[in-house]
Amino acid sequence: MLGLDPDPAALWPEALEGDDPDGEPPVRAAAAVGRHCRLAIEAAGSACVAVKVQLACFERLGAPGWAALGRTAASAREHGLLVIADGKRGDVPVTAKAYGQALVGETPGPFGAVPGLGADAFTANPLMGRDSLEPLVEAARAAGAGVFVLVRTSNPGAADLQDTGDPPVHERLAGLVDEMGETAESGLADVGAVCGATRPEHLARLRELMPRAPFLLPGVGAQGGSAEALGPAFASHLAAGLVTASRSVVDAHRKRGGDPAAAAAAAAGELREVGWRTARAA
Repeated sequence: MLGLDPDPAALWPEALEGDDPDGEPPVRAAAAVGRHCRLAIEAAGSACVAVKVQLACFERLGAPGWAALGRTAASAREHGLLVIADGKRGDVPVTAKAYGQALVGETPGPFGAVPGLGADAFTANPLMGRDSLEPLVEAARAAGAGVFVLVRTSNPGAADLQDTGDPPVHERLAGLVDEMGETAESGLADVGAVCGATRPEHLARLRELMPRAPFLLPGVGAQGGSAEALGPAFASHLAAGLVTASRSVVDAHRKRGGDPAAAAAAAAGELREVGWRTARAA
C-alpha cells in the first residue's frame, strides 16, 4: 500500500511545474501537493492495492488542502486503488457520527445531502471506548467500507501504554476489534486492526486474538520495520495483511538517485515482491 504523507517543503520537482505565481500561498501549496500525490500514484500505483492518505498532511493547508485530498482520492480510484483515510478519529458518539459522515458517508442538510470523502476505509482511535467506535463502525458498514482500529502502533512510545497491564492494553483492544467485526464472504471482518510492523513479535498473538481481522501494517521502511518479518499477519488469509510504506517509496530517489517516479516505482515493486513471498509462506 502506498502511503501519502505529502510535505509541501519536500515535493517532487515536477509537482512544482504549472504553479500560478499570482495565487495565494495556501492554494498554490495545495495544488502542488495534489500534483505530487498524483505523480506518486501514477508511478507506484500499479504495485499497490490501495493508497493511505494521511489526513493531517492535507488538513494543515486549510480548505485548499481538503480539496487536494479529494483530488488525490479521485486519482487513486482512477488507477483502481482503494483509499484509506488515516486520521485516527475517535470521540464521543455524536462527534464520531460526524467523523463517519465526513469520511465515508454524507451529511443531510437543508439543501440536500453533502457527500463526504468517500474513503474505502479509515483508521480509528479506540481510547474513549466502545461507544466512541460504534458510530464509526456503523457509518463504515452502511457505506460498505471498513475501519482499522489502533491496536499496537508502530511508534516507539506505543509501549508506554499499549504494552502495559495484564493482559496488556493491546490485547484488550484486540478483543474489542474481534467482537465488533462482522465477517464478510471473504472470511475477513469489516473491522480491522492497526498493528505496527516495527514490533513483529506481537503479531502471532494478535492474529490469535483477531483471526478474522485484516491488519494494517505501518512502519515498513523509514521507521525500521521489515516486510519479511510480517508472516503471522497473513496466517489466516492472503489478504489479511496490508503492508504500507510511505517515505521509503515516495522519497526513494533521495537514496537511489535519479528520477523520483522511477525510484518510487522500483521501491514499490520490490516491496510488493517481498510482501507476496511473505504472505505465501505464512
